Amino acid sequence: MVKINGLIAATFATFHADGSLNLGGIPPLVEKLIEDGLKGVFICGTNGEGPNLTVEERMAVAEAYVATAKGRLFVFVHVGHTSIAECRKLAAHAEKIGADAISAVAAFYFKPTNVANLVDSMVQIATAAPKTPFYYYHIPALTGVGMDMVEFLRIGEEKIANLAGIKYTAATIHEYQACLNFKGGKFDVLFGYDELLLPALAVGAKGAVGSTYNFAAPLYLRVMELFEAGHLHEAQQLQLLLVSMIREMVKFSPIPAQKAIMEMIGMDLGPSRLPLMSLSQHDKELLQTRLEAIGFFDTLKQIKPVNDRV
Repeated sequence: MVKINGLIAATFATFHADGSLNLGGIPPLVEKLIEDGLKGVFICGTNGEGPNLTVEERMAVAEAYVATAKGRLFVFVHVGHTSIAECRKLAAHAEKIGADAISAVAAFYFKPTNVANLVDSMVQIATAAPKTPFYYYHIPALTGVGMDMVEFLRIGEEKIANLAGIKYTAATIHEYQACLNFKGGKFDVLFGYDELLLPALAVGAKGAVGSTYNFAAPLYLRVMELFEAGHLHEAQQLQLLLVSMIREMVKFSPIPAQKAIMEMIGMDLGPSRLPLMSLSQHDKELLQTRLEAIGFFDTLKQIKPVNDRV
């Protein structure tokens, strides 16, 4: 089983000013992520506003990312939906176009009642793309489904033939560590809380998926390098800067705020769709001022992207 070693950007859908899909915004974003040293993209998830897209739009976004990545980035396609039938349609499409992996959240309206029920639901989705690795997307803060993930792996390994692992987006580091070490590390458990990347590294994380990796990957990769080299204090200080950045960002609506930061570094990805609301010009300026005050942009300029280093 292939395991991810490095960072995956939970990246965006790009829109025109009128809110319609702008597939032309995807290629330059992909090139930036490659330049920054990312290993892959996770598309149509939370940051990609998957729940705000139609099934047809999600398919179009997936096609654009797969075509642009051309084997240069590992492409995860999120296929989660409140309807399992729609999940299956998205999963089959992802396999057909050559996505590297699929992932799905739990149903978040009629929720699974226990771990076995959750696994049975994921079986239905994963079997629609039997040749494609499947990652369960654990994000209890948004789905309201916060079940035992070690138990999920125990039951899932017997019932989901293409189960590759979990995208683990929760702050419960102790359970994350247990998942990492289940059956001697059988599964690829990708960490999904950017604020806690350094603690996750300390318990054994090798791969992570994050939204702020779209614009701050060089800093996070430097945290990983410092940790691996044993320079723990420096890693802590840089992680603290990233925590401070996120604390400022989440004072606004997080996804629109991240799009605003992308605009600040020269990449306009368009607005967000309701009920998400794009930041006003005043709020954009306020966020930029706060990020400048903590030294975020200055530090980002000082650390070269991995692929720019001599």
